[in-house]
Amino acid sequence: MKITGLKTFVANVQRTNFVFVKLYTDEGFEGVGEATLEWKTLTVVAALEELERVVVGRDPFASDALIEELHRDSYWRTGAVFRTALGAIDAALLDIKGKALNVPAYELLGGRYRDRVKCYANHWYFGATTPDQYADLARKAVAMGYGALKWDPFDAADLEMTRAERAKTIDIVAAVREAVGPNVDLMLDVHGRLNVPTAIAMCRALEPYDLTWIEEPTPPENIDALAQVRRASPVPIAAGERWYEPSRFVEALQKEAVDILQPDVSHAGGLAETKRIAHMAHASLIPVAPHNPVGPVMNAMTLHTAIAIPNFMVFETVSVDVPWRKTLVRETLQFEDGALLAPTAPGLGVELIEEACAQFPYVATNVPLFNGTINTAGIAGGAATFDKSED
Repeated sequence: MKITGLKTFVANVQRTNFVFVKLYTDEGFEGVGEATLEWKTLTVVAALEELERVVVGRDPFASDALIEELHRDSYWRTGAVFRTALGAIDAALLDIKGKALNVPAYELLGGRYRDRVKCYANHWYFGATTPDQYADLARKAVAMGYGALKWDPFDAADLEMTRAERAKTIDIVAAVREAVGPNVDLMLDVHGRLNVPTAIAMCRALEPYDLTWIEEPTPPENIDALAQVRRASPVPIAAGERWYEPSRFVEALQKEAVDILQPDVSHAGGLAETKRIAHMAHASLIPVAPHNPVGPVMNAMTLHTAIAIPNFMVFETVSVDVPWRKTLVRETLQFEDGALLAPTAPGLGVELIEEACAQFPYVATNVPLFNGTINTAGIAGGAATFDKSED
């Protein structure tokens, strides 16, 4: 079997643009991957298209060797753009191989550690601005079946926070905790926006609300700063979505900078690479909660990885999204009692509907982290509940 072509597809979903890639073969098998790189859409599309001349004519079954060669032969070997492109191609290769062998992709990663993965909801809070609004949406997310919620209540924080900003964040967290009760896991995402003293102060101030973790409290470039926060924080610290080289994860583990590691399956270079990262964390008894807030193909990539690693903790899901998300793919997900069940379809178990992507062309969007719109960006058309039940 040989690869005969590579195509990219972009679909706008208001908050960002999904980027999909498909590989085609001379035996009719097709593989899909996702390379959504928030706010760098055209850049990652160009990176994927440049790799076509290398992958065409190659054996899709030799996936590890091909990915290693692509990495080796790139003079600029690292960076979120290049490694995200690698991750999408790795996924498409495993999708082809799984379909050809008639097995789910997780079987190619060593098989199942579990039959179901506990999920937490993200994006459930879009549109909220007051503590009462957050509380109301949190109750609705729990009613959807979720036992864990994550959100960003830090508004427009940029390294420091005023007393009023700190008080508002604390009020929001207190309102959500009161709304959902003591048995729902709550996680906060700071998106790397605080300096060390502010991060430590907020971690200490939020201790009474029994948080499962505080995510990316400081910018991702400085692992030493994150380790400082972790040593001083009474709340567990999670990070890793904006690290992509394996050496960065090694550094974070060596410096004891995290309680929970969060590699992004796409940005870290694919399912196989993420499994290797997870095993490194497992040697340090650190759990892994993969980053997964984007599209349906990435959801499948992450689900198969979560099933196939020993130290999986909890699975991120998009609980609400644009109404047309499910028109872009055919998938068979089963969501039951706050968990996704292991899929049984061959490959990744998700098929891209190519012609649907053209109905939602690329739209340029800007990073909404520092202007106070992180919880309202991308819902102009009205978000819809993302139904995870099997079609």
